[in-house]
Amino acid sequence: MASKIVRKVISTSKAPAAIGAYSQAVQGGNTLYISGQLGLDPKTLNLVSEDVVEQTKTALTNMGYILEEAGCTYRNVVKTTVLLADINDFAKVNEVYASFFSEAVPARAAYQVANLPKGGKVEIEAIALVGELDHQ
Repeated sequence: MASKIVRKVISTSKAPAAIGAYSQAVQGGNTLYISGQLGLDPKTLNLVSEDVVEQTKTALTNMGYILEEAGCTYRNVVKTTVLLADINDFAKVNEVYASFFSEAVPARAAYQVANLPKGGKVEIEAIALVGELDHQ
């Protein structure tokens, strides 16, 4: 008989509430899938700034709150996808990104897209492992 896999919705008031039909994150077994995070103020759901650096800092800070709610840290993240309104912002975004993922850097893909919700300049989604890590 197959064992049941736990599916759990992760939500925290420290990060922006979903602005559509999705969850902040969903845990399936020991894998956490974090929805794309924009540079939104959790209280107003508006962009914190027009500046891509500030949007990136805020998006990753909000991601940290979701990770925390799931009992994780940035070290648990194994894969991210970075969506950019302008690929020319990659170097600025990468500099901020590196300050959040300074060790155990996850795999990553980055793309320029036509538009992001709310006119954002950057959106970052992630996959993380839940539980005690054995770093190799």
